[in-house]
Amino acid sequence: MRMILAFMALFLIPSSMLLAQDATDKMNSEAVPPPIVKPSRDFIMLQFNYNNWFQKPDSVKTKTFGFGFNGYVCYDFPIKKTNLSFAAGLGISASVVYLNQLQIIDTGTNANGSQVHFAPYNDSENFKRYKFVTTYIKAPFELRYFGNIKNRNKGFKAAIGIQVGTLLGAHTKALSSVDGTNIKYKIDTKRYVTPWDFAATARVGWGNFSLFGSYNLTNVFKDNAGPPITPASVGICLTGL
Repeated sequence: MRMILAFMALFLIPSSMLLAQDATDKMNSEAVPPPIVKPSRDFIMLQFNYNNWFQKPDSVKTKTFGFGFNGYVCYDFPIKKTNLSFAAGLGISASVVYLNQLQIIDTGTNANGSQVHFAPYNDSENFKRYKFVTTYIKAPFELRYFGNIKNRNKGFKAAIGIQVGTLLGAHTKALSSVDGTNIKYKIDTKRYVTPWDFAATARVGWGNFSLFGSYNLTNVFKDNAGPPITPASVGICLTGL
């Protein structure tokens, strides 16, 4: 009889210890929930781009190098439990285009309203550099795909979308030299520039780095205010947060 009781004690004591340990682990797991890891939503987009006027009359000549910068704050809305999401944001876009031996001249008011045209430099001007600068407040809208939905800072990603912008400012700036002294001429005017800007966009990349491109659906100048010119750009996009 004593041997039977001893055997039962040896069997029941470890079992009770295991049950107690399981209960303790369960209490600890309920008391301290695991941390929630939120995936990156590409909250910030910084774009450094090469831009130029691709659709333009033969009389309008630009230099090869033109540049721009776009900076956006976006909010991402995941589409259920898929690899897709929709994003909307707001930011600023600046574009610089250098003209090739040309300047922009106001031709005054005629039957079609106020207009500008492109003309060669005068001998007395002889500009070293002449550029046209526009700045827009823009709202990007994107349909996004993420290969890694748990950590969007890693893995393949792509997006297509459209940007809607309203004109913030436009100016021309020329650099000339008079008796060895550099003189800058700057003219600010939004009179001839289209007040609304629409562009189709696309991005493809890996992790925080992407290549992007945009093609304008609107001209640089208003209808009947200047020649028909369509901008486009390509560049590098940095995303995160």
